[in-house]
Amino acid sequence: MQAIQKYDVVIVGGSYAGLSGAMALARALRSVLVIDSGKPCNRQTPYSHNFLTQDGSTPAAIGELARSQVLAYPTVEIWDDTVIAAEGENNDFTVSTLAGRQASAKKILFATGVTDQIDNIPGLAECWGISVIHCPYCHGYEYNGQQTGLLANGDSAVDFVRLIRNWSEQLVIFTNGKSTISKTYTQQLLDRNITIIEKEIKQLIHQEGRIRAVAFADDETCELDALYTLFPVKQHCDIPEKIGCSIIESGYIEIDNYQKTKVPGIYAAGDNTSALRSVAAAVASGSKAGACIHHELVSDDVWT
Repeated sequence: MQAIQKYDVVIVGGSYAGLSGAMALARALRSVLVIDSGKPCNRQTPYSHNFLTQDGSTPAAIGELARSQVLAYPTVEIWDDTVIAAEGENNDFTVSTLAGRQASAKKILFATGVTDQIDNIPGLAECWGISVIHCPYCHGYEYNGQQTGLLANGDSAVDFVRLIRNWSEQLVIFTNGKSTISKTYTQQLLDRNITIIEKEIKQLIHQEGRIRAVAFADDETCELDALYTLFPVKQHCDIPEKIGCSIIESGYIEIDNYQKTKVPGIYAAGDNTSALRSVAAAVASGSKAGACIHHELVSDDVWT
């Protein structure tokens, strides 16, 4: 039987948060195993923005550079594999992978991301991350001044449209059915020449993920260059919840200010913990998690 390899920390997920955490720990001379399935949530996005020194780079290029820099540290190992189980307790965890390997660790960092629950509108998934976007700070500059839509309903749509109006005043709100925006907010939107279309959406007309128009059930269309929307999310990996981590109502793993979950010895970082989803934010949270894990490892080593 193959011996279980031992590490200070196992990091589940080797995208931006996971690799950032690995670098912080490697620089603290900790032994680290990163296990990654190779399916980052932004793999369809053509370019990454608003990340200092990497503005305009592809997500893949950022990931490849990060991986090579992390692997330059001799205490880091990366498995291209999928974690299927984690068990144990603080300072004595074991993770198992799809390939049949096992590793033990004192601490675990989950950097497993989330999955967007994309509405079942033809063309929406194909455009997600390209011209159907969620973050104006990541994508708004490239679409500034262009015909812009917001797929949303209810009064929460007003806060979002006030934000993105900074990038474009050519705004249309698509409620995809009867509007539930209050009369007061509706009038405020109309006073600012923001159109509200309540028609049912049939599909997005696009070319390789670039929106050309929204087509409605009555076969009319509305030309469009970009469409903002927010989807509910679920955890990409259910292992954190299975091992006891708390999932808050919005779908994210509950953490404290040190990236610690409710389970002693288990941390989380990146998109699985926050609606602030960007490469820069993921890198920051991963680096913080790595430093906090090292501090806990030091604290566990009680001097007598």
